[in-house]
Parts: sequence; structure tokens; C-alpha cells
Amino acid sequence: MKNKELITVSVVVNSPIDNVWDAFTKPEHITKWAFASDGWEAPYAENDLRVGGKFITTMAAKNGSSKFDFNGIYSSVKQHESFEYTMEGGRYVKVTFEKVTGGVKVTEDFEPETENSHELQRSGWQAILENFKKFVESQKS
Repeated sequence: MKNKELITVSVVVNSPIDNVWDAFTKPEHITKWAFASDGWEAPYAENDLRVGGKFITTMAAKNGSSKFDFNGIYSSVKQHESFEYTMEGGRYVKVTFEKVTGGVKVTEDFEPETENSHELQRSGWQAILENFKKFVESQKS
């Protein structure tokens, strides 16, 4: 891990760990939640969840005004516990999954970029996690 300040966001999802892990890591689910607002979508995702494996998620404005690929390479994967990756550009991220009363706490610790304020980045990543929670909790087990 780099010696920079990390930003932390988290959410408790009321669902079993298997459901939470699968929804967070399987491309067919990622495309249904990996965006911060209703004006955006994730039309494409692939995920090779193993050390050295790569992932890519395309995030796009529904009106066609903007799109980008969010991608990286995994450095650690512990099934149903955590994974770590380095984003394109070298920024570090760790995602942990912890069983808690009421479900699973998903926490993302990420190294901020330098173009946007930490609060803007925190709120954006938190909004995506909230969208993830809403997606998982709307699924029937």
C-alpha cells in the first residue's frame, strides 16, 4: 500500500455474504449498480478476480455526454473477505467484506486522485456503494 491518506466509504447490506460478494464481483451484477446517479449507467463490465487478474467497468452518462473505463489489476483476493487492486494510474484500493448484525459491511479504502476534492471523491464513491446496497437488497435470495 502506498503511504498516502486513504478515503474510506462503507455501507451495511442486508443480505448474506454470498449474495453480497457475487453482486460486487460478477460482471452481470456490476453493470446494474456501478454508477453514482440515475443519469449514469455501467453498460459493460468484465472481472478476472484473481491475483494478477484485471477488471474493467465502463461508466457512461445516459445522455452520451461522457464515458470512461474504471479499471485495475488485483494484488490480493481473499474470497468473501477482501480484495486489493491498483487502478490504472497507480492508485491503491482495498475492499473488505465483514459479517455484521444486519448483514455485511462493505468498506472501500481508496487513494484519492488529485483533480477533485476529497469530499467530492468520498461522496461519489459513497453514492456508488449506496446504489450497490439498493441493488442487492432489491434482489430476491
